Amino acid sequence: MASHGNFQSKSAKHTRNRHNRNEPQFVGHVKGRSETEDDNFTKNIHKYKDFVVWGRFYPDLFFDLITPEVGGIRLDLDQRVFLRAMSRFLSTYGVFPRGYGKTYLEILGMYHAAIFFPDIDISMTAQTRENAAKLVDEKHREIMKHFPLLKEEVQTYRSSKDSVEVVFTSGGRIDVLANQQSTKGARRKRLNVEEAAQINNDLFQDVLEPIVNIPRRTIGKNSAVNPEEMNGQINFFTTSWFRGTSEYDRNIALYKDMINLKGVFLIGSDWQLAHSFGRGETKSQILSKKEKLSPTFFALNYESRWVGASSSALVDIKKVMDLRVMTKPEYKTDGRSEYILAMDVARSDDTSNNQSSIAVLKLDRTKNGRIKHIRLVNIINLPNGLNFESQAIELKKIKKVFNASKVVIDGNGLGTAIIDEVLKETFDPKTGDSLGCWSTINTDRVPESSDAEKIVYDLHSQGINSDIIINFIDMVEAQKLLLLEKVDNANYDINDDDDLKRIAPFMQTDILIEEIANLKLKELNSGKYTVEQVVRKIDKDRYSAVAYGLWFIKNFEDESHSGEEYEFGFFFN
Repeated sequence: MASHGNFQSKSAKHTRNRHNRNEPQFVGHVKGRSETEDDNFTKNIHKYKDFVVWGRFYPDLFFDLITPEVGGIRLDLDQRVFLRAMSRFLSTYGVFPRGYGKTYLEILGMYHAAIFFPDIDISMTAQTRENAAKLVDEKHREIMKHFPLLKEEVQTYRSSKDSVEVVFTSGGRIDVLANQQSTKGARRKRLNVEEAAQINNDLFQDVLEPIVNIPRRTIGKNSAVNPEEMNGQINFFTTSWFRGTSEYDRNIALYKDMINLKGVFLIGSDWQLAHSFGRGETKSQILSKKEKLSPTFFALNYESRWVGASSSALVDIKKVMDLRVMTKPEYKTDGRSEYILAMDVARSDDTSNNQSSIAVLKLDRTKNGRIKHIRLVNIINLPNGLNFESQAIELKKIKKVFNASKVVIDGNGLGTAIIDEVLKETFDPKTGDSLGCWSTINTDRVPESSDAEKIVYDLHSQGINSDIIINFIDMVEAQKLLLLEKVDNANYDINDDDDLKRIAPFMQTDILIEEIANLKLKELNSGKYTVEQVVRKIDKDRYSAVAYGLWFIKNFEDESHSGEEYEFGFFFN
């Protein structure tokens, strides 16, 4: 476990002793006590009130008070600010990197509120109930280990695969919810939204925001709503994400509200803050990742930077996120469907990542043959440094496993060398089996064999690049393109080939979205369009492969099988 704070090496002896003295302890009711006890309680009620006010306002000092001599943690300065913000503001938005320990602090703040506000109901939400339950369950064990006195405050603790419920002696209760329509109608007093950047804003406004509409009422015969309490509090915690999303807009709005003293607080840091306090990975480990990972991935997960085009974006990135609905990638043909391959030949500015990309597109047709959806079931990046012959071999092997009906190849520049290679008969270097000889369907280039399979579309983007771009935008806007869903890439073993194969299509889809978010749409003097990269180090090979395939499908594959002659055209429903 990454350390969430600094473990104490010395005892705060005078603090510990405060708990061992024969001082009056706070009791929530007077039933069953003698008249003398009641008199003492009444006489000292102001002390109890002062303690509660102090504990509510200084959560970090309360945890200092109950930190054990051995095995506890000393909260760092930034962690104290985090907890105080949660206890004092109507909404706190925290943007922190991986390894910071934000979920631990978030749940610690929830436990603090449940102890000091009787009968309060607080929920943590995540993408799924399973994910939320897993987070709470893991951090609960850590918190109980670091602050064992809190066990006296927990009345019952129940957990399962998709549910966690913590009930405190105060009557406070903590549970989990999902960021889904199934949560609609739930009512809580406060809400903490985990990985907030992944939320669809329409779903937030329709489902999550109304959850905290009903405020907590104080306990006792004069039950009332405390106007100074953080009723309706919604806190957001996340790693950073893409500009142009609703959460980026929410960040900007909260930043302005914080400046105007509207009761909200925006906090965040990159990896260096936790590192400066000795938490998380070492500096050399993190900088090593920076060299290996894509610039966007590192910026999102370690630098807490919102990335992508802030204006003139190629497409609305929120709409691209909405396309991520497929749960399973494909590694071979299903034996029934039609597949199209599209290849972009790499021309990267970064020679260490000069990889060609192959998009595997699966066609969903209606009964009359018109295309309903195009599923990007896999993206395959060829290993860096392969020569043209080796790339052609890999392309033909992929074609064979998917039984693709057409292969679209970027024939510009270096791509013409790939065309030359696929027009030859190719053999698998491992098995010696023939991978076939191909011919083009749109040029007069002569293949090596007279009976070559007519399968290759030699695409030259000059003159049609604007059409390719506009078609890609149309596919996203119309939700014709479907992508693999977002998954947790942390749960895999880098040394396990099966694990890597399982997770690779999801990771490639993540990088595709990084590339799309990094592109700006630019109108030329001719009225045509082109795209520009915001960050030059982020390639656009995956985007190009997908865009080429979509353009080919739009123009040549949307055919009707209703007894009519084959015609080229675009007839999406």
